[in-house]
Amino acid sequence: MKPIDWSKYQTRFEASRARLAAAYAFEEGDRVPTTVSAAGSYWCWLQGVDIADYYTDIDLQIGVQYGGLQWRLENLDDDVTHFALGLDRGPIGEALVFNTDIQRPRGTSPYVVRFVKDAQDVEKLSWPDPRENPQVQETLRLGERFKERVKQLGIDLPAGGGYVGIHPPLSCACAIAHPTWVYEMLHADPRVIELLFEKCYHAFCDIKDYMDELSGSKPQSLGLADDNCSFVSSRMYNDTVLPWNQRLYARYGQQGRHLHADGPHHQHFKTYVDVIRLNNCDIGGWSKLRPAVDILKPGRCVFSGNLNCRDFYGPFDETLRQRIRQTIRLAAPGGGYVFAIGGETYPLVRPDTLADGFRYAHEVGKYPIDIPEEPMPQNDQRPWM
Repeated sequence: MKPIDWSKYQTRFEASRARLAAAYAFEEGDRVPTTVSAAGSYWCWLQGVDIADYYTDIDLQIGVQYGGLQWRLENLDDDVTHFALGLDRGPIGEALVFNTDIQRPRGTSPYVVRFVKDAQDVEKLSWPDPRENPQVQETLRLGERFKERVKQLGIDLPAGGGYVGIHPPLSCACAIAHPTWVYEMLHADPRVIELLFEKCYHAFCDIKDYMDELSGSKPQSLGLADDNCSFVSSRMYNDTVLPWNQRLYARYGQQGRHLHADGPHHQHFKTYVDVIRLNNCDIGGWSKLRPAVDILKPGRCVFSGNLNCRDFYGPFDETLRQRIRQTIRLAAPGGGYVFAIGGETYPLVRPDTLADGFRYAHEVGKYPIDIPEEPMPQNDQRPWM
């Protein structure tokens, strides 16, 4: 691995910190800040590594993460300010906490084998104390090995290892039971779902408290990845999902509250600011942009996202340039916005298109924003505004 010369990036890092600080203060810096949420899956694809091997080989995982960081620094020029490596076990937190089976197919990430099928399974649902949970303890041991290998390889970066967490109740339920069954039971038998959500809530707290105990700290900010909230109505969310998320934020998010969802969840924006009082929201690649501007910003909730991975699958053409211009025109004035692809940058996003797109965002996103309004092409069917 080629060592990174950090000294040549210091001026850039300082400018990025100032840019992000301005955005979070709802002020305008020199230009709109940008971030790329790329992680293991994209770095594997970019480097020609089978992601199944990435998750099972610590040395390979370190090399892929380090190589991804190098590529990002040399090609993207986005406003990344935090650099670290960390053990990545994939989207299997629920399998670890509930100590259940994991599928590990070639060519894709591992996943939880769903084991809740009916009301009887909900009644029986339990999980071991994390101190005695073999899969949680194995992850902690792998985390220590990961940190040791980073040190042995002479990599001068912080290394995190072994953190285990799960999704909030709705998305946790949809990880251990089929989502369609969960949505149907929300209508057919809410009492079963109430019990399922209660158990998912307590499982979340058990593992979170244990992780905080191991770290010797009690963070006052909480970020929730509640992907499945995108697929319920505002009324259903407020009646069945919100109470549990509110309890989590009240317990762990006294000073900061962040939420991410992949799918369209603009139907919840008013609840986010009026009830939850979010500080930060990744609106994902499918949510409408105007409600974020009209609802989240006045509620002092910084937001990012709205660009979609699919926008970057093709060449850097006029359609993409136009979408970037109009996104920045609408979202950037007054701060409170970070230009980004919603959620995570996935395989098939063309690296040249990604780099060109972010360079263009830096060019047209200089404050004060002076971009004329223009209609999107008629064949652009995504309701992005």
